[in-house]
Amino acid sequence: MEVRTNLTRLRTQRGIAAARLAGLVGISRQTVYAIEAGTYVPNTAVSLKLARVLDTTVEELFQLEAESAPVEEILEATVIAELDTLDAGQLMRVCRVGKSVVAVPAESSDLGLPSADGALLDPVRKARGLPTARVRVVNDKWRTTLRLLIAGCDPSVSILAQSLQAQGCELLVAYGNSSRALELLHADLAHVAGTHLVDSGAEASDLRPITSMFGRNSLAVIAYAVWEEGVLTAQGNPKRIAGVADLAREDVRFTNREPGAGCRRLLDDLLGKHRLTPKHINGYDRITLGHLPAARLVRSGEVDCCISTRAVARTLALDFIPLAKKPYHLVLRRSRLNEPPVQILVETLGRSSFRREVESCTGYNMRTAGNRIL
Repeated sequence: MEVRTNLTRLRTQRGIAAARLAGLVGISRQTVYAIEAGTYVPNTAVSLKLARVLDTTVEELFQLEAESAPVEEILEATVIAELDTLDAGQLMRVCRVGKSVVAVPAESSDLGLPSADGALLDPVRKARGLPTARVRVVNDKWRTTLRLLIAGCDPSVSILAQSLQAQGCELLVAYGNSSRALELLHADLAHVAGTHLVDSGAEASDLRPITSMFGRNSLAVIAYAVWEEGVLTAQGNPKRIAGVADLAREDVRFTNREPGAGCRRLLDDLLGKHRLTPKHINGYDRITLGHLPAARLVRSGEVDCCISTRAVARTLALDFIPLAKKPYHLVLRRSRLNEPPVQILVETLGRSSFRREVESCTGYNMRTAGNRIL
């Protein structure tokens, strides 16, 4: 059985705004939106309070409906992924961003199949410069649930996803470096882009790598975390690496990040300060996509070091030589600030319980999380 709600109709008929109803019942405005969207079913106490405020009955607010049989649907979607890793049958998550239907690979799991909306029918192809493919889905949850697609490279996004899920909002992730995330936002293929292509957290001039692509008045920038970036080595630092200058030693094997990644930008800046060039680094041209994949090469002993974050070093029990502190910001179009999934996101970032959880798991400084920078 499925639960159908008449909350939107009854609230509108009585002329009660979502924010006012939330205050009268003692829940958040985002919870009201989640109930209306059908992604969250309230408990008995909240249901009774809603009925009392709206001068109706719980039975009028909510009805049980027989679950309909799955309806297979084939969608034409823009695919965001490393295309050479995708084959027909790949499980995918789907959501709408602006006028586009976007599909990303379902999160892999070592213990079972990941949560997915459907699967690729055929290999990805290029159409009008965009990678597209047909995706077979078997339900309409991608249309009826609140969903937010974030592009970026921060591994702690899994903690954010759990917090949003508890409020009736599903988070889909398109993993990629900071520059790629901004490109997807610019193409309106992501709701939010995560980036650390900035040098500090407050000065407007530090946002130029972001605003130059969009125009200052079209964006909102929200603080997420301040993290440490540095050199990751095996436990005990067997090569006795002390900083970037040691990466030029012949006995040090390095793996780099792809062009556009924040860690690669940091490396290039520091090489210039030490009067070194890429040819001095054994492995500068060896590219590994993502923080965790690069760190796993260090852990396996295939390379001696990489540049990543302290949080990744903690996760894989690697040694860490700090180089810089960087803010990680969330960027979105201002026109989306009032959309329910974005409001749930911003509210979550401001919660002290969420901040403490991320700090405990990662070591990030979350003091300014949720603050509007631009």
